[in-house]
Amino acid sequence: MKYEILPSFLAADLGHLADDLLRAEASGADAIHLDIMDPHFVPNMSFGPSIVDFCRKVAPSFYRNVHLMMSRPDLYIEKFFKAGAQTIQVHIEADCDLHVELKRIREAGAKAGLVLNPETPVEKVLPYLSEADEVLVMTVHPGYGGQKFIDSCLPKVSEIRRCCPELDIMIDGGGNDETIPLAAKSGANQFVAGSYLFAKEDMKAAVDELRNLISAAVSAS
Repeated sequence: MKYEILPSFLAADLGHLADDLLRAEASGADAIHLDIMDPHFVPNMSFGPSIVDFCRKVAPSFYRNVHLMMSRPDLYIEKFFKAGAQTIQVHIEADCDLHVELKRIREAGAKAGLVLNPETPVEKVLPYLSEADEVLVMTVHPGYGGQKFIDSCLPKVSEIRRCCPELDIMIDGGGNDETIPLAAKSGANQFVAGSYLFAKEDMKAAVDELRNLISAAVSAS
């Protein structure tokens, strides 16, 4: 199984987005994670399709993982795919037919991801697992970066891994050198880290350290 690290662009310096994007790419991370928020689904706003297009133009080889924190992602899937999204993640809590939208994402040519919030029971996503390429288990309440990791979400990771041994399982929220190894031991193989990575002067060293910690945690589990 491949273990992947994804810096969250939400934590980048808004005055130096291009520089921070290239710094993330040069760190050896596997993809840039783009949090797209509407102010209805979460208490915040962030980027639109143009930021995905920006990432494609500045770092065309850097994979673009797009997380739609939106009440109606179905209205925007095509826009984000055309802007350059390579994975599009939608929430189980969204107001749309997920069977239809996961299929539509795949048919467009992107990978389809399914996301569940901390308070959502894992049973809600189980009927959709065969239709998704990855599942993102939120380990904070979505909306803002820099929150504390909710470790009570980790049993959801373990349950999804038990049901789907080959599925990509991502965690997002509070990711750092202490929490990411815990998630790896629980069965996650994709790890978003925003504030932790972008605060590092040497992001490559931080990514390398996380890879070593993940490897050690998996070996010990």
